[in-house]
Amino acid sequence: MANFIFWVFLILVLSYLSNRVNGKATFKEIHADVDGKLKQLNKPAVKTIQSDDGDIIDCVNIYKQPTFDHPALRNHVIQMKPSFNFKEMEFNSKNWSSKLTVFQTWQKSGSCPKGTVPIRRIRREDLLRTKSVQQFGRKPQEVVLKSNTTIEHKDGRFPSINSNALAFPAVVNRSAAILVTVGANYTGAKANINVWNPNVESEDFTTAQVWLKAGPNDNFESIESGWTVNPQLYGDKKTRLFAHWTKDSYKTTGCFDLQCSGFIQTSSKIALGAAISPISMELGQQYYITIGIYMDENTNNWWLIFGNGIAVGYWPASTLNALKNSATMVEWGGQVYSSNVKKSPHTKTAMGSGKFASSLKGNACSMENIAIVDFSTQLQYPPEVTTLAEENYCYTALNHQDGSESLPTFYFGGPGQNYNCP
Repeated sequence: MANFIFWVFLILVLSYLSNRVNGKATFKEIHADVDGKLKQLNKPAVKTIQSDDGDIIDCVNIYKQPTFDHPALRNHVIQMKPSFNFKEMEFNSKNWSSKLTVFQTWQKSGSCPKGTVPIRRIRREDLLRTKSVQQFGRKPQEVVLKSNTTIEHKDGRFPSINSNALAFPAVVNRSAAILVTVGANYTGAKANINVWNPNVESEDFTTAQVWLKAGPNDNFESIESGWTVNPQLYGDKKTRLFAHWTKDSYKTTGCFDLQCSGFIQTSSKIALGAAISPISMELGQQYYITIGIYMDENTNNWWLIFGNGIAVGYWPASTLNALKNSATMVEWGGQVYSSNVKKSPHTKTAMGSGKFASSLKGNACSMENIAIVDFSTQLQYPPEVTTLAEENYCYTALNHQDGSESLPTFYFGGPGQNYNCP
């Protein structure tokens, strides 16, 4: 066993070395980079929890979390809780709490004390998997086909709201299936997201999430959260809770979870990046997580709310520009990041449950209780929405309503490579 671990470690080191410029980095330089990053990300723990799934959770003093390494946040006064009332955020929630039985695996092994935040420990092998230590934890930069190229429906129409066509840049390395609303000033959004564990190839990742965005298509700001399967980042294919942000369309800013400065955690109960369970079963029990992102009108901080009212933390207004006062677009749905989307052979990485949206409840991944908040401060179903699937033979999107009395349920996903998506 020890011999096997040695060879795996050696392969990871050699892989990292091959990605250095001209291959000139020495073994010592590699370790200096990795050790420096580990020290930056892994702060001293008040308590350490060994999770059954192999994760290590460090309970870190709330004032010592990595975010406060950012010069602009070193004198930041933590907002310990949002000023809005969670009861006022309830929306069509009758009998819904009984479905929210998802938990994080590490919670079975212990809890973090008051005054600390649980942070998933980053390990040496996590950094050695990445192509660049300095890029660790970021989404890949979106490669846009051409600045004047936009996504169309498969019948040649552009997605539209109120007959107004929406322009979405054609991103080469990402495929999305989403529900979108645009045109108002949004101060919040939420959804109950069906939890699955789709197949993901080792260099790819897939998500099911909520986005709030503002700014131009080529340089937007985004705050987002949901679940992901991301073996390159986390080292396995478990379904995990994540948060992410960017100020420039993923070009040079932003990251997942707490892997750079930008998100301030306040909860001692939820660990970003940690695995969630149980997972939905085809034609069996369905499980959901509730994700809400709301702007606090007193501070303009954007709060991430998980489950039945757990305030995980916030993106501080002082670090945002276009999103400082409101979002102008909200998206719900899934995406696959891969160098093998929109080409043949297509990636086999799945989205959602791995089934097409038309499979509906119990088969396809769904989002229920979709809502936005505007300056009326009331949760409501978006007045106008449209769907978009960038590769309709690989991943699909369907907003489906059962009768006039119910709200629509959004279904999305697909298997990736198949007979019609070779």
